[in-house]
Amino acid sequence: MSTPPEDPHLWLEQIHAEDALAWAAARTAETEDRYASPGRSALEARLRGILDDPARIVIPSRRGEWMYDLRRDAAHPRGVWRRSSRQSFLAGAPEWQTLLDVDALGAAEGVPWAFARAWHGPTGTGRVLVGLSPDGGDARILREYDLGLAGFVDAAQHPFALEVDKSAVAWLDADTLLVATGIAGGAVTDSGYPATVRVWSRGTPLADASVVLTADRTDVGAFVHVDRSGGRATAVVVLARDFFHSDVHVWRHGDGVVPVRIAAPSDAHVDVHGDLVAVRTTTDWDVAGERHPGGTLLVGPLETLTEGDGSALRVAFAPSSDTVLASWRWTASRLVLDLLENVQSRLVSLDPAAEWAPVPLEVGVGGDILSIDIATADAEVDDELWLVARGFLTPTTLLVADAVTGDSRITDAAPAVFDTTGLVARQQWAVSADGTRIPYFEVGPQAPGPERAVLMSGYGGFEHALTPEYPSIVGPAWLERGGVFVVAGIRGGGEFGPAWHLAALRENRHRAYEDFAAVARDLVARGVSSPARIGCHGRSNGGLLVGNMLTTYPDDFGAIVCGVPLLDMRRYTRLSAGASWIAEYGDPDDPADWEFLRTFSPYHLIDPARTYPPSLIYAATSDDRVGPVQARKMAARLREETDAEVHYLEPVEGGHAGTIDNAATAALHATIHAFLADALRL
Repeated sequence: MSTPPEDPHLWLEQIHAEDALAWAAARTAETEDRYASPGRSALEARLRGILDDPARIVIPSRRGEWMYDLRRDAAHPRGVWRRSSRQSFLAGAPEWQTLLDVDALGAAEGVPWAFARAWHGPTGTGRVLVGLSPDGGDARILREYDLGLAGFVDAAQHPFALEVDKSAVAWLDADTLLVATGIAGGAVTDSGYPATVRVWSRGTPLADASVVLTADRTDVGAFVHVDRSGGRATAVVVLARDFFHSDVHVWRHGDGVVPVRIAAPSDAHVDVHGDLVAVRTTTDWDVAGERHPGGTLLVGPLETLTEGDGSALRVAFAPSSDTVLASWRWTASRLVLDLLENVQSRLVSLDPAAEWAPVPLEVGVGGDILSIDIATADAEVDDELWLVARGFLTPTTLLVADAVTGDSRITDAAPAVFDTTGLVARQQWAVSADGTRIPYFEVGPQAPGPERAVLMSGYGGFEHALTPEYPSIVGPAWLERGGVFVVAGIRGGGEFGPAWHLAALRENRHRAYEDFAAVARDLVARGVSSPARIGCHGRSNGGLLVGNMLTTYPDDFGAIVCGVPLLDMRRYTRLSAGASWIAEYGDPDDPADWEFLRTFSPYHLIDPARTYPPSLIYAATSDDRVGPVQARKMAARLREETDAEVHYLEPVEGGHAGTIDNAATAALHATIHAFLADALRL
């Protein structure tokens, strides 16, 4: 094994050290000064207006007869958590009740709270656990809230509350929580997630709560859920051994705490719904004498995998070469599948009582390449689904659907925020280095023209599929100005199911990067652009992707935007939550793994003798998932050892999202597009 040289930039890994923060602040100021201009300011103001627009669409979360929403605008940058009756929302005239003004709470308590999420208690209790992050990171506090009183529960009532941690919680009943947390004596894994799962009764110290399961320190962590379908509370505890392998345990609340492991493959996705269990395979699974390929969804009685041999499982979906299962959702009596057919959405409702007979869900939004997602449903109540449809040229549209009949109707549509005149969205295919056909979406002018500026986006990891989105920022900032926008569905993602992901795992990671470079070269071969006018933007694992474009394929790009990235694959497992991704990338402490990891570690691939395209690297000080240090070190090394043009941004707040409110989002993207326009001559 070759040993990397001593790292001269380890001091930048001290996230809150005075000298490291000063370095980040100085580089950020330089970048902001470099791209300050009337044009950039105008774009920022326009983007801020779009994000704060009072007319923008509401994508609600349903709980019984109430629809919930977090509304951010100019007057409430951190947001107002609110609810409307389902009937008034359906009628198109929601009557909003303010539950929590996050800005006002932050001002009163002197903490700039960011709303994380809400965990609703059992129906009829009117209680909710509200998560609040002090800086936009993943760690948050939890406080119990009374919906009837529209306020936090008084101390005299012994409310549930947790201090800042990456805790996971679920309600077993009105006075009992299932909690995975590292505080009050709980253990934490090397990845920074809770290892200890406890049953916590109201009014008792958390430290005294009974421990029911504990993950190993080398596991990713423990995660909890409670299913209430069918009127029974079933506790579900997931011990994540690595990012893709888990042991799932269940027990019926009220029958005593005796966790039973569900006998499904550890790499499968397991979902409990009342007396049923759904298992989506990742690799082939032999059960009851039959082999089911990866990507198959099997459903049957829960007891068939807790007490039996799995023989009662039935195939609800089997993948094909072009159609895979992206996700699924239960309603009261149906199982709804979200399918991708050549990376384009289709929804099907299945009836368990009729041998899983399929009913297509009709979505009357046409004329574009669409993605269709299930926004919300309440499986405890009925078969109503709220769907979100959107395309590259179609603003987000909200529909309500009946999972039984398959009928749907539009309830609201977002206003268009950019001019689509003369634009068209197409699906194209490139051929990668090993001959694999790689899909990509191309959005740009209908009529061919001279070599145009292109902005490419990609991800290629963790089985996450990139599907069409309405480009509310890229549209005004890029497409309106004549640029072309490309979204590449490279291996490592989930565009063609688990096999597409597995094809670029660990030692095969290079395939994801070959795929992305193949798309860039296809754009050149087709006369769309030239290397000097092709830029790319990726975040997180996508930041690792574009970092490799910078260091391995610098001649194919004219600009790189690298956001909240992994870049130092030698030390990533020691930084923030990095240890949780060993199954995706490999373990750098294993000499055999480091031999392939070093081939896609951008920080170690910097060559002072090479010429690199201009780059903009950004992170957030408060990011507790990836952290800002890999971005800092990459920018510092490029600046010190090469002649490359390198810019750096590091807002303090925002967490892994990179921004915490609409103003910060608008400012960040205005700077990104000022950089891209300058580098690519848009």
